[in-house]
Amino acid sequence: MYISSLSLSNFRNYSSEKIEFSPYTNVIYGDNAQGKTNILESVYIFSQGRSHRAKSDRELIKFGSDFAALSLAFHDSERDYNAAIQMIKNGRKSIKINHVQITKLSMLMNYLNVVMFSPEDMELVKGSPSSRRRFIDSSVSQLYPRYLSSLIDYHKALVQKNSLLKDLKAKGAKSDIMLSVWNEQLAAEGAKIMEYRMEFVKLINGFASEIQREISGEELKISYMPGIKAEQTDKNEIFLYLERNQRREIEFASAQVGVQRDDLRISVNGTEAKVYGSQGQQRTAALSMKIAQADYIHHIKGEYPVLLLDDIMSELDINRRMYLSQKIRGKQVLITSTDTDLIKSTEFSKLLHIKDGAVIREDG
Repeated sequence: MYISSLSLSNFRNYSSEKIEFSPYTNVIYGDNAQGKTNILESVYIFSQGRSHRAKSDRELIKFGSDFAALSLAFHDSERDYNAAIQMIKNGRKSIKINHVQITKLSMLMNYLNVVMFSPEDMELVKGSPSSRRRFIDSSVSQLYPRYLSSLIDYHKALVQKNSLLKDLKAKGAKSDIMLSVWNEQLAAEGAKIMEYRMEFVKLINGFASEIQREISGEELKISYMPGIKAEQTDKNEIFLYLERNQRREIEFASAQVGVQRDDLRISVNGTEAKVYGSQGQQRTAALSMKIAQADYIHHIKGEYPVLLLDDIMSELDINRRMYLSQKIRGKQVLITSTDTDLIKSTEFSKLLHIKDGAVIREDG
C-alpha cells in the first residue's frame, strides 16, 4: 500500500499545495512550525476520519478561510483510489472514495491503513491506560468495521448510563430499571469488543516480543487486562457482572467497570515495565509495540500500512534508529525531521523541504 499524491487547500497553514510521494521513503524536512507535521496529519485523517491532535475540524481550516479541501491518491495491490475530504467551518464534512460518498466512519477506515509514530508514543508503556486503549482501537478499527461500530454503540450507551448514575446519586436512589437496560446494551457490545481485543493482544504480543528480542535481547510480554472480571466474554456473564456492581457505580456516580477501563500489562524480563522498567526498556518496548502494530496490519490484510514518522528519529538512540531504519526499508514511509545531519547520513528516496506551508524544494 502506498500514497502517490496529496493535495491540500486551506488546510492548517497550507493555502494550496500538491505533493508527489515516492512509494518508498519520503523525508519532509525544515525548521519547526513550517507545516511538516500537518502533512502527516492530513494523511492520518484519510485513514482515521479525524485528526490525531485537533479536537475539532474547525482547527484544521486555515485562518480566514471558510473551508478546507484535501485529496489523496493511494493504491493497494488490487486497485487505485482517489479520496477527497471537504471540511466546512459550520461543522459539516464530506468524505468521498472514488467519487462515492462515505456516510460512516467505519466505511472509511477500511481503505487506507496507516501507523503513526510520534514522540508521544514513547509514553505508550508508562502513560495512561487510555493511551494503550487508543493503541488497540486505532489498530483493530482499521481492519474490522464491525469493531468500530460496536465501539461507537458502546460509548453511546455508556454516556446514557453515566448520566443516569449521576441522577440516581443526586436523588439518593439505590437502583433503577433503566440501569439494567443500559447494562444489557453494554454487555452485548462489550462482549464483541473484548473478543476483538483479546485476539489483537495475542497477535501483537507475538510480533512485539520477537522485535524486542531483536533490538535488546530482552523478553517482552503484553497481556490483556480487561475492565470486566467476568469468567467468559459471554454477554450474559458480562451483564451479570455489571448488575452486581450497580450499588458501587451509583455511589461513585459513574461506570466503574467495563471495557472503557481495559488496559495492557507490559512486562520486560518478567517485571512490569511501567513500574520497574528503565527509560531505555520502556522506550524499546514502546517502539516494539508500534512496529508490531504495522506487522499486525500486514498479517491480517496482507499489505503493509503507510508509516508516518513524526520527528521520531530524534527520540531514538543510534541502535534503535538503525533497527527502525532496517525495518522500514522497502515500505512507504513519510518522515518529518529538522535534523539535516540525520537526513544526510541516511539513505532516503525523496527529500521534501517545507517552508511556510509550501514545498520549496524536492530531491530524489
